[in-house]
Amino acid sequence: MTQVRPAAVAGSFYPDEPRALQAAVAMHLARADAGRGAPSRWPKLLVVPHAGYVYSGDVAASAYALLAPLRGRIRRVVLLGPTHRVALRGLAAPQADAFETPLGRLSIDRAALATIADLPQVLASDRAHAMEHSLEVQLPFLQTVLGEGFGLLPLAVGDATPQQVDEVLERLWGGDETLIVISSDLSHYLSYAEARERDRGTVQRILAFSGDLRGDEACGCRPLNGALRTARRHGLVPRLLDLRNSADTAGGDRQRVVGYGAIAFEADAAPAPGDRASDDEADTDPALGIALLSTARAEIADALGLGAPAVQDHRRLHRPGASFVTLHDERGDLRGCVGQLQARRPLGRDVRHNALAAAFSDHRFPALTRAEWAGLHIEVSVLGPLQAMPAAAGFDAAAAQLQPGIDGVVLAALGRQGTFLPQVWAQLPDHHDFLAALLRKAGLPRDYWAADVQLWRYRVTAFEEPRDARTH
Repeated sequence: MTQVRPAAVAGSFYPDEPRALQAAVAMHLARADAGRGAPSRWPKLLVVPHAGYVYSGDVAASAYALLAPLRGRIRRVVLLGPTHRVALRGLAAPQADAFETPLGRLSIDRAALATIADLPQVLASDRAHAMEHSLEVQLPFLQTVLGEGFGLLPLAVGDATPQQVDEVLERLWGGDETLIVISSDLSHYLSYAEARERDRGTVQRILAFSGDLRGDEACGCRPLNGALRTARRHGLVPRLLDLRNSADTAGGDRQRVVGYGAIAFEADAAPAPGDRASDDEADTDPALGIALLSTARAEIADALGLGAPAVQDHRRLHRPGASFVTLHDERGDLRGCVGQLQARRPLGRDVRHNALAAAFSDHRFPALTRAEWAGLHIEVSVLGPLQAMPAAAGFDAAAAQLQPGIDGVVLAALGRQGTFLPQVWAQLPDHHDFLAALLRKAGLPRDYWAADVQLWRYRVTAFEEPRDARTH
């Protein structure tokens, strides 16, 4: 039986009758000055307010109007907002299967939820969502501009650190198909003049990626502080769309106003795409290996406060690429391994992110310490494109297709996913053992095989530090 979270603030924050709600959203979108300085880039992340539509609807619409060209392209919306009525630690995902508004139901994206379910800061709680308006008021706008072709992952954010929010968003980041929305108002109940000054300062700090916002500056400071870390790492460019307060939008008491801002974070101009052949050739260049390994080591050294060693540049670092960074300790044991399966950002940036994540965020290991630095050994793998493999014929047939020592493999089923790099064949040389272990890594039984199993293969070019000539 489908569990539905019903609309809780329809009739108070926005109209509860479908036609009236459609008209209200359309009016706000029509008034949005979306054409002013229209960007050549599409938004990846939006910051929008969450008051009643009469107060903040026009401001929110200035952001949502930008999504009109993306209808049909955005297939997942990750929505984060603060909790106003329920105290909690971490981020709460809903247990319900769908959220409902007067405009219809939005299905919860269970596949997206599965990618973060193992994180300790993520919990399941319908109670945190039951009466929360910061998320609900965004839904009619999303339904109107994006239609029905997207899944929703709403997360109610309580007492969570920027690092915890950042870790969640990084797993959910995806590509052009994924939109991130952060729900937050600005100052509360200051005089008109005080609010304008405070909010201008807050917006300037947001535009500068200052991740230390306070609750009296933005009620959604916790999700926003984390999102700013992720947005900065991905090279997004912020753009202020609108900044007003309740006295500007609805009149009334100028001694107690609430501030509202709308900001779009857009992908920077894409790196000039080299043709595929030149990229493949560059991936085997020994100079690229030096550049990748020096980039990964410098990023970890800097995070440990050891100072960043010299980094060698390479033209391939500035083109899109997918990588894995693997760390081993002085005994040769695995110490961390994190990566991306598809090229979603410049290769150099991908390696920097994965190096930090392997050292400090791989949930299988504690964070790397300075004491381990001298014995640390780094390997960087550059991934080729994913190629789908037939899986319907069964486990044995799928295993027989694999090429030991050559194929990296991705397996997905039941909303779960796992991958093994080709290097894993050294420990699991048998086809069947390799595939069975990959099932277990994906959180599935060793003997699981069903119609929903999907397989992809890929190849890598691996660069490894010499064991006897590491620079520390």
